[in-house]
Amino acid sequence: MTPSSSDLVFLPLGGTGEIGMNMNLYGHDGSWLMVDCGVTFPKPGRFSADGKVHKSGEPDIQMPDPAFIEARRNDLSGLIITHAHEDHIGAVPFLWHKLRCPIYCTRFTAEVLKKKLAEHGLLHQVKIIIPETGERLHIGPFDVQWLALTHSIPDPNCLMIRTPVGNIFHTGDWKLDPDPVVGHGYKRETFTRIAEEGVLAMVCDSTNATVNGHSVSEASLYDGLRHYVETAKGRVIVTCFGSNIARLLTLSQVGEDTGRYMGLYGRSLVNMFQCAKRAGVWPYSAGTVETRHLGYLPRNEVLAVATGSQGEPRTALRRLAAGNHPDFELEPGDRVIFSARAIPGNEDAIEGLIRQLRAMQVEVITADEAELPIHASGHPAQEELETLYKWVQPEIAIPVHGEEVHMRAHAGLAKGVGVPRSLTGRNGDLFMLRPVPGMQRQKVSTGRLGWQKGKLIPVT
Repeated sequence: MTPSSSDLVFLPLGGTGEIGMNMNLYGHDGSWLMVDCGVTFPKPGRFSADGKVHKSGEPDIQMPDPAFIEARRNDLSGLIITHAHEDHIGAVPFLWHKLRCPIYCTRFTAEVLKKKLAEHGLLHQVKIIIPETGERLHIGPFDVQWLALTHSIPDPNCLMIRTPVGNIFHTGDWKLDPDPVVGHGYKRETFTRIAEEGVLAMVCDSTNATVNGHSVSEASLYDGLRHYVETAKGRVIVTCFGSNIARLLTLSQVGEDTGRYMGLYGRSLVNMFQCAKRAGVWPYSAGTVETRHLGYLPRNEVLAVATGSQGEPRTALRRLAAGNHPDFELEPGDRVIFSARAIPGNEDAIEGLIRQLRAMQVEVITADEAELPIHASGHPAQEELETLYKWVQPEIAIPVHGEEVHMRAHAGLAKGVGVPRSLTGRNGDLFMLRPVPGMQRQKVSTGRLGWQKGKLIPVT
């Protein structure tokens, strides 16, 4: 299946009909362009997009099977990573030998990618091209421009993919945050200009399409986090997603304003912090202290930020809850703040961790229980989706990055603001955009690979 010069197609291999392990292909004029290459961390008993139930003993790390594009590797012009979350970047070191193409990503994402590649001995084998936001590059027959949007990680980018037969606007993960704290913001004019140029299709994040209103800004969290930190009598431990550099910066400011010293616990947190410094998105004026010092400080001077917000095993918060962390032990009156919400499938693990902490007489504050905001989603709620559609004015809406309920709600929103047509499908469906819009259901076989004992294996 080779697209002709009159064809423009979209083919998702992962991340459509599910949340996680994103892998998208665009085809035109004999070439393919891949956007994102991510992983997922399945939970036993949960359903995957194809209706199979995950079983215990499956690999902990899974990713889309790229067999379709591997067989056409000579036609793969490049891979673009829109941002550095695991479900968009995590599969690159495992699958690069099957792809062997140049990788395009902006500065912070490149730092995260380099660290991953170095861990797999691939750093000097992979060609990484770092465009600036706003820059346009030709990648095979595709004219690609990186545009600024906001998300819960530094330097996310949406893409304007131009071809002679039509233009595609690919959002990646996004929200409309007027004050993202770290990294670039966005401008309305960016999107109204591309509307004037003409957008054939908008391929768009559906994660929060069922959520009313507008997402909370990162900048609005300072008051809530400060309140729950300064009213604590003992140590404060905040758990959040390690990639949320803006949240770390807000906590650093809270620590400084409340007389507490902030330390980072957990490998992913420390790695992301180092990448942010190397990429120049972490201010030199904001600091942390060596974690080994926190155990010697008075309890009311400690602000620890720890991995483990999803109840994952072997994370820093799990070790603290088990009493086997080398730096300090939790005591009655210490406070743990969950500055995150549960990813679907993690609810039981989180509840078990909270029960364990409360049994130790540790205070627990969750985002759902807090009277002031202490967490902000990185994805657009309904008002943001409607706003972006009004700005971009595509001919076709293609909901992705969501389960069926999210994508169906997304398609309804697009119709409600005047988008003439929606195409809703799942992994393996071929979305034909030119010459005649339509779909071929399950045109391509899709599946999963798992990383287990140092090698890739099929997941059945």
